Amino acid sequence: MPAAPTLESRLAFRECPRSAHVMLQRWEKLAFLHWRWDPADIQRTLPPGLYVDTFEGDAWLAIVPFFMRGIRPRFCPPVPGISNFLELNVRTYVHDEQGRSGVWFYSLDCNQSFAVWTARTFFHLPYQHARMQAAHSQGWIDYRCKRNGTTVESRFHYRIASETHAAAPGSLEFFLAERYLLFSQTSRGLRCGQVHHAPYPLAEAAVHTWDVSPLLQAGFADPKRPPDHLIGSPGVDVRVYPLTS
Repeated sequence: MPAAPTLESRLAFRECPRSAHVMLQRWEKLAFLHWRWDPADIQRTLPPGLYVDTFEGDAWLAIVPFFMRGIRPRFCPPVPGISNFLELNVRTYVHDEQGRSGVWFYSLDCNQSFAVWTARTFFHLPYQHARMQAAHSQGWIDYRCKRNGTTVESRFHYRIASETHAAAPGSLEFFLAERYLLFSQTSRGLRCGQVHHAPYPLAEAAVHTWDVSPLLQAGFADPKRPPDHLIGSPGVDVRVYPLTS
């Protein structure tokens, strides 16, 4: 039987790894749109060695639009035209046989070709080329994404409040936001990557327009309802570490 994550193990991954990081980046203006999901439905989509992570019996599926800023290798400055771009991911929450909790990505749409190549090549993540744009008006963000080779444009019109708070350990917000590991599938099997950042400063968010097309593109059914949980964050500075077994 796989080991189940504990609160102590989840908190432990907040600590900065002793190994050297390979990249620096900043994630900004994130909107986390979450839907409760049948754990069995999620489990069917996972590779061997990963298990759906649940909170009070529920699995969760998320769409997360945000801004990537200042992406660069360690010891290198940001590069104009490459280091800043948009990203929208579809994700769920998992753990491995050791009880390490993390994120499993179904897709990561991105409008920067070099970033797509880098993430696919070195992190084995399912990045997708997309046409994306975001406009700001009176505190609202109008965020649009159209994956290359498709005719569907997803739109998210959201706003993040200025007042922030930290997720309480053991809460649903903590379960959804405080994730420091990612898993990917390679020809050599399952791999694990780690990121380090301060705990997310979380804020109330409002969404006037949302689209479930990214869930449909990932093979899931239309939930036919608004998100069950919505939260935002102004952002965090992130260190990225290489994949390990």
